[in-house]
Amino acid sequence: MTHCDQHHDQGRGTQRLLVAFAVISVFMVVEAVGGILAGSLALVADAVHMLTDAFALGLAVSAQWWSRRPADDRLHFGYRRTQVLAAFVNGLFLSALLGWIVYEAVMRLLTPIEVEWQPMLIIALIGLGANAVAYLVLHGAPTRDINIRGAMLHVMSDMLGSVAAVIAALVIMTTGWTRIDPILSLLVAALIGRSALRLLRETSHILLEGAPRDIDVARLIEGVKQAAPNVVDVHDVYIWQLTPEHPRLTLHACIAEEGVAASTLDSIKTFLEEKYGISESTVQIEVGTECPDESSKVTPLRRVESAPRRHAAHHHVADVQPSAGAAFVGQK
Repeated sequence: MTHCDQHHDQGRGTQRLLVAFAVISVFMVVEAVGGILAGSLALVADAVHMLTDAFALGLAVSAQWWSRRPADDRLHFGYRRTQVLAAFVNGLFLSALLGWIVYEAVMRLLTPIEVEWQPMLIIALIGLGANAVAYLVLHGAPTRDINIRGAMLHVMSDMLGSVAAVIAALVIMTTGWTRIDPILSLLVAALIGRSALRLLRETSHILLEGAPRDIDVARLIEGVKQAAPNVVDVHDVYIWQLTPEHPRLTLHACIAEEGVAASTLDSIKTFLEEKYGISESTVQIEVGTECPDESSKVTPLRRVESAPRRHAAHHHVADVQPSAGAAFVGQK
């Protein structure tokens, strides 16, 4: 995917987040008032949840805007990771919300209160429709964007809350059993908690510079050796993610003859981009078996700069005399 395509996807994602934010904000007020009048915990809990959703969607929109800012002297990778930070904060808000819902549900199980099922049912159905609209709007956005996925998780959990409120209202209407309201609230909390935990685990992994879970380093090394037969050893492989759709990689590759450095570099970068979608990487080509970074002896360096993939045939080699253990570094 080109940078132009990525910016286009981000623009579409931001527009969809704004629409979802407007829908959720309007019906949050309706559901809060209706829940208080009906005395329904399921409605009030869902309204509070929609309040956090409105905040989460606003946070997601601002994160999308910040992520498009260019890199500067202090942030060399730019602001893309604000999307991950926003998703992480959304996960924390979900966790706090779950704690409140569980507490209120337990208190209502111990001390049931009267619930007006008529307004509860009407408002729950309206809320379900609003959440369904917001979810469908976000569903068309790029799904690899962890920020949008975090926002979708909020809206999806709201849909579950509205479904629970509808079911609770119908049960109270037919049986008069008001404990169904907090029981279903606990069930929804459990479902939301599972998803929130997954979101926190994934965002924490990225913030801790964790490697993409779908990349096996041993297989990647073998793939590099097959793609570039002149490579005799690969070491110091480091993979991390700015966001799930922006992986980064550095590695050292040893060759026996310096004359094949440029072609080896190009083969490795082509393999990384085509096989793993890693379009920005730093590859250090080393002549011989001694790694300059690990040697106590200072060795001269040569640099081989590989151009972006669309200009892969053009390489620039610095005028420095080679020596044993010299490093050829290519960045892209």
